[in-house]
Amino acid sequence: MAFIKEESEDLRIEETFRVKHEDTEEQIKMEFIKGEKEDMTIEEAFRVKHEDTEEQTDLMALKEENEELDETEKEQYENLQKTGTRSFAQQGTPKNQTGESFSPKVSLEGHIKIHTGEKPFICLQCGKCFTLKENFNRHVRSHTEEKPYAQQANLKVHMRIHTGESPFPCQHCEKSFTRKESLDKHIRIHTGEKPFICSQCGKSFTLKENFTRHVRTHTGEKPYTCQHCKESFSQQGNLNIHMRIHTGENPYICSQCGKSFSQHGNLKIHMRIHNGEKPFSCQLCGKRFTRKIGFKRHMRIHTGEKPYTCPQCGKSFIQHGNLTVHMRIHNGESPFMCQECGQRFNHKISLNRIHTQEKPYTCPRCGRSFTRNAHMRTRTGEKSITC
Repeated sequence: MAFIKEESEDLRIEETFRVKHEDTEEQIKMEFIKGEKEDMTIEEAFRVKHEDTEEQTDLMALKEENEELDETEKEQYENLQKTGTRSFAQQGTPKNQTGESFSPKVSLEGHIKIHTGEKPFICLQCGKCFTLKENFNRHVRSHTEEKPYAQQANLKVHMRIHTGESPFPCQHCEKSFTRKESLDKHIRIHTGEKPFICSQCGKSFTLKENFTRHVRTHTGEKPYTCQHCKESFSQQGNLNIHMRIHTGENPYICSQCGKSFSQHGNLKIHMRIHNGEKPFSCQLCGKRFTRKIGFKRHMRIHTGEKPYTCPQCGKSFIQHGNLTVHMRIHNGESPFMCQECGQRFNHKISLNRIHTQEKPYTCPRCGRSFTRNAHMRTRTGEKSITC
């Protein structure tokens, strides 16, 4: 019995040890699993954090790239505004088949559109297409009536009108300009450069606008039309002057006699009556003239030039007005009628002197007097009247 009791106690001790050992193994196993999970959690957290860091790094790189591209576009646009040409070259950038080098993506893609003719930016109001977005945006402002100084560069130039700033001085004279383009045009006065050449007559011009106006003399184009009488003009300035016929506007007033004129040039010529200025002098006889047209007519006396020819009898005249009067002989026109006797005349001067018997022209050879100076033209051979 003592043996059985001792054996039972041994079995109980062994069972206790076995259970305790199993509990220990289970606890160790659970601690191992827990440790493994914690390791996985730490690893997962590190991986996610690492991925976030990589994603953040990628975003930073993308942002830097976009900023670089924006800066490149800005430089290209500023270069285009200053020089009128596009330059894509950057050190270390690859070149295309034409030899030009480009910054990544934007510059090359924009340049390729020149060759392909692609114009992806389309105005929904007028259908006009553009290669570059900045040109499209500027065009849209013409429809929206957005202020023209939405572009900072244009506002900066405009402000020089108010500040009086002229940052572009001429190296040949003391004149200075608010815009570089104006300086470049001015420089041609000193260099004599005339880059705009007419293909029809070979005449060359310093300014493109003068060349454009000249070309219209060949094409007969008159794009500026009066809305009142439908008369057309080749220049906007001529239309503006013509409109004063309809409005009666004479904005240029003589400060000495009060007479007004529709053109500043006419006022300038009129002022020579008051100041006695005669800037046009004949080098052959010394006679002086207040107007260039009078000087040119006078020179035909010396040269014998008679550019105005009658199409019916072939007679030629120095002045167009003389041809107009002569044509009344053929068509029988007598537009000037005397209010006293009803007699009609083809020349206004004959109407004025018919009743006064005024004869202001006296021949130095024979002493005879005439109402007109036709007799005096025997010296030029224009009219054969013998004394």
